[in-house]
Amino acid sequence: MDARSDGSWSGIAAAIAAISAVGVAIGLGLPLLSIVLEQRGYSATLIGANTAAAGIASMIAAPAAAPLAGRLGVARLMIVMFVIAGLSFAGFYFLTSFWAWLVLRMSLHGALTLLFVLSEYWINAAAPPGRRGLVLGIYATVLALGFALGPLLFAQLGTAGFLPFGVGMGVILIAALPVVAALGQSPEFEEEEGGGASFLPFLFAVPTATAAVFVFGIVETGGGAFFPIYGMAVGYSPSDAALLLTMVGLGSVFLQIPLGFISDRVRDRRHLLVACALVGLAGALLLPLVETSWPLVAALLFVWGGVVAGLYTVGLAHLGSNLSGRELASANSAFVFCYALGMLVGPQAIGVGMDRIGPDGFPLTLGLFFALYALLAFFRPISGRKTARGGSASTG
Repeated sequence: MDARSDGSWSGIAAAIAAISAVGVAIGLGLPLLSIVLEQRGYSATLIGANTAAAGIASMIAAPAAAPLAGRLGVARLMIVMFVIAGLSFAGFYFLTSFWAWLVLRMSLHGALTLLFVLSEYWINAAAPPGRRGLVLGIYATVLALGFALGPLLFAQLGTAGFLPFGVGMGVILIAALPVVAALGQSPEFEEEEGGGASFLPFLFAVPTATAAVFVFGIVETGGGAFFPIYGMAVGYSPSDAALLLTMVGLGSVFLQIPLGFISDRVRDRRHLLVACALVGLAGALLLPLVETSWPLVAALLFVWGGVVAGLYTVGLAHLGSNLSGRELASANSAFVFCYALGMLVGPQAIGVGMDRIGPDGFPLTLGLFFALYALLAFFRPISGRKTARGGSASTG
């Protein structure tokens, strides 16, 4: 499963451009589908269940990435997934039943999961070790830009008619074009490795990284699905709530390169992950205190969203610094599997929290997950050092 580590920078740029456009579609789809379901009278719990179907699909799709890429090739498999994702996005307009949307969620996010696994492998395998954090910071920045533009598009397009669904489909299909242009430049899987080692052991090989992306999956999917509903519950219009969600994405855009740069210079990236989690906890606790002021909420979400996204950027860099080759590809599948598990847990937990507690259930549920991760990441370096002294080094 060895990639051409000196791979073409134009090919890397194509993968980054493609995945950023997918970010636009996800950023548009999360608030769009949640608001449409809310307008149809479904409870927060049912909306969370529908959104969580994305997590189930991703958990199924992540282990299939390496075997499928071994048969089709990385770029060719990505192109097929772009087509499936685009058609699925349009399908939400034509098929309106709750159960049909469950199927479409799984189809859409199963395809997007494969795109994430393959693009992350592509980037991580080709990144120079001394600049891994910086390269991944750039990757995360353009992806975050896509996520930020999605809610902004939603604020302009609304929920009426085919237009928002057609735009989502169009963005996804257009994203396939750079990958088509880079067909000969993507890393390829050797056939025997494509169906190689199970990804399951890598769920625990670098636990601080996989737990970080688990929490990020909770925050990104649960937050993206429920923040518009939370915003409306505390008095904002749907468009104002969507613009606040855009502030989260903008924070990610501006802060991922600095966080990646810092991660290349810290002695232990796990300390930086603890800091990101503590900022996430503080932001969740502050949100109910400032929720009536749009400017204060916007400023808080800008900083909060940017630093919390560091769980993904720094976690991915920490993963890549510990593993390589076949192990890295399997670990990337495990990384995305944990993100998918967060997608499954987050919407359900937040939906139940809001049904039980009310609007404040949104930040309090997020705060609980940040606190639990901060404890794990804080104590993991201590246990890792003890293990190393015992003669069995821990990758953390």
